[in-house]
Amino acid sequence: MNWILTPDKFLTPEETKQLRKTCSEAATIAKSRGVQAPVRDALIIELALGSGLRVSEMANLKIEGLYLKRGQSSIHVKNGKGGKDRVVDIGSNLKKHIIEFLDYRSINSQYLFPSERGERMTRSGIQQVFKKWAKRARISAHYSIHSLRHTYATNLYKASGYNLRLVQRQLGHSSPTVTQVYADVMDTDVEEALKNLESDEE
Repeated sequence: MNWILTPDKFLTPEETKQLRKTCSEAATIAKSRGVQAPVRDALIIELALGSGLRVSEMANLKIEGLYLKRGQSSIHVKNGKGGKDRVVDIGSNLKKHIIEFLDYRSINSQYLFPSERGERMTRSGIQQVFKKWAKRARISAHYSIHSLRHTYATNLYKASGYNLRLVQRQLGHSSPTVTQVYADVMDTDVEEALKNLESDEE
């Protein structure tokens, strides 16, 4: 049976806004007190929502993979799913968040998200960060960190004018068939047809 993307697998715009707001406010307070964790956590959420990286790719992301100089806004994902590398373009807001975090963090590490006890955060550690802040933002407990990847993909698909090839490249899907699930759940022709149908019924 083929996997399908149902609306409960990605956040609504309202849920996304609430999650970002909750993390941002906590990070601001943490900075005023010189505390590290909430600032790191806020970036984890922003990175997931702004790049669509898999949780394993976030855990393995090194500083050397960040291209943030003037005129550069991208992340080099090394050894992603299937052992493949790719370059993911990011927006100016996410770039700003990353730079501010790197300036603020106290742990000197080759990884973007170093662990307090180990070399880098684990996948389960990043998942726990999401669960913690989703709960604080009063977002449904059925979501996972992977839901943010789906949220990014659906938002990008719509913002790009329904460019499936662009979404495929950014997500690192080996086949357009995998990316097709986003087109299936956000079909503009269906939306238009239903609008026309309803107007005909009036």
